[in-house]
Amino acid sequence: MKKQFVVIGCGRFGQSVAIKLVELGCEVMVVDDNEEIIQSISDKVTYAVQADATDENSIKALGIRNFDVAIVTIGSDIQSSILVTLMIKELGVKHIVAKAQNSSHAKVLYKIGANRVVFPEKEMGIKIAKNLVSGNVLDFIDLAPDYSILEISMNDEWIGKNLVQIDMRRKYQISVIAVRRGDELDINSGPDKILLKDDVLIVIGNNEDLKKIEKN
Repeated sequence: MKKQFVVIGCGRFGQSVAIKLVELGCEVMVVDDNEEIIQSISDKVTYAVQADATDENSIKALGIRNFDVAIVTIGSDIQSSILVTLMIKELGVKHIVAKAQNSSHAKVLYKIGANRVVFPEKEMGIKIAKNLVSGNVLDFIDLAPDYSILEISMNDEWIGKNLVQIDMRRKYQISVIAVRRGDELDINSGPDKILLKDDVLIVIGNNEDLKKIEKN
C-alpha cells in the first residue's frame, strides 16, 4: 500500500515536496486556499483541494486523520502555521512535519505536537555554503549533530587505485558506503574496485573526521 501524505500550503517549498513525493511513488493530497495554485498543481499530484486549512470543519471533511504524514508548509504566516499544526494533531494525524520561520516558531511547533520542524531556506543556505567552501564536496546530508554523509569527487591521488589502497578508514576514520559512476550507484563496491577520474565517493563519518578529507 502506498504511503499517503497531505501537504498543507502550496508555496514553492510545499509544491516541490508534493511533486517529489509523487515521483517517489506516494499518494499526495495538497491543500491550499488559492484556486490558481490548486489548478496549476492538480495534474501533478494525486488530489488537489482548494480549502481554508485554518477552518476546522474544512480540514475534518478532508479525512485528514487517515493520512500517514501531514506536512505543514505555511511558514510565512506563523499564526496560521501554529493553528493548523495544533488542529491536525488533535484530529489524530500520527506524524507531522512543519516548516518554521525562526527558532521561536520552531519551539512552539514542537510543543504543540510537530514531530519534525524544518527550515528549508536555512538548510539550503548551509548546504550551498559548505559546497562553496569545500571544492571537492558535491553534496552532504546531516544524519545527526556529529555525523554526516558526503558525496566527494575524486582527487588525483585516488585515481587508478582501489578502496583498499586509498584506505580511508585508517587515514581519515571514515567509511566509503558507495561509489557513483555516471548514473549507476554501486552500494556493494568490493575492496578491489578500481576508481576512475569521474567517480564520486559517498562516505559517512564524524563531522570532525570529514573535515580532514574536505581539506585534502
